[in-house]
Amino acid sequence: MRTAGIIGGGAWGTALAQVCARAGLAVTLWAREPAVVDGINTRLENQVFLPGIPLDPGVTATTDPTDLADVDLVLAVTPAQFLRSTLTLFAPHLRADVPLMLCAKGVEATSLKLMTQVLTETLPSARAAVLSGPSFAGEVARGLPTAVTLAAADLRLAETIAQRIASPAFRPYVSDDMIGAEAGGAVKNVLAIGCGIVEGRGLGRSAHAALITRGFAELTRLAVALGGEAQTVAGLCGLGDLVLTCSSHQSRNMSVGLALGRGESLSAALSGKRSVAEGVATAPAVRALAAKLGVETPICDAVAAILAGEVAVDPAIAALLARPLRAES
Repeated sequence: MRTAGIIGGGAWGTALAQVCARAGLAVTLWAREPAVVDGINTRLENQVFLPGIPLDPGVTATTDPTDLADVDLVLAVTPAQFLRSTLTLFAPHLRADVPLMLCAKGVEATSLKLMTQVLTETLPSARAAVLSGPSFAGEVARGLPTAVTLAAADLRLAETIAQRIASPAFRPYVSDDMIGAEAGGAVKNVLAIGCGIVEGRGLGRSAHAALITRGFAELTRLAVALGGEAQTVAGLCGLGDLVLTCSSHQSRNMSVGLALGRGESLSAALSGKRSVAEGVATAPAVRALAAKLGVETPICDAVAAILAGEVAVDPAIAALLARPLRAES
């Protein structure tokens, strides 16, 4: 692997372009926005989504999908709800057997499918991998220490990619459990909205810790029901990502929850945000998927109900606290 193509010019796509360039790969980043492409190519900076962070000279940008036709590794970093349409756009141009690492976190709202399932339906011959774990784009782009999960059904593929993109500050741990890695990354965004609501409502650190812990139990149940492993989500791509996303105002999803907890409407909470809060679209999909699988996810259900305007924040919290007492596990 000598070259990498990044599909998506947002903050996370730009940060991963930095990761690949620091590892010695020649990187071509595709973005829809001409301003992003122009800024990267002329000033080595994504002034739209990641301002103030100088990029590695090994990163170039384009709006033409054909410029990724011959790359050795593809990283798909578009938001989950746009992944299908984006991969369909690239399907005629990418190599049939190209390793493609999915870096979006979510459940497709229209189909209730994970991103690997979307990839199978759009680029069936691509060699799939999943990247997930506790990682803020700005910190990764600046070269701060980060550890993530890199999963592929073919563990040798995961090991090959990990060796090629690793650096002293970016440490991938490999796994063969793509479902677990995907489930952890998707559900933690929903729970982060819930944690933001708790903090915005001023319910205290004890309630915050309880939501993370009981939310992790929901995440684990759903991951196992989908075919993932509990051990996987107990690692970086589940527990690690959950702790980060539920504990920092840098989190887009937690910031949405904070606004809701303070009494703002969803439209107000989302206004002015250029980056996508994946949990907003994923919450109703997680609720529907859990119901389909017969998995109990009361916290995720409550978040979905609040986002849909079916219940106000205080009654939703009261309903959770009024649930029957039970054994912890």
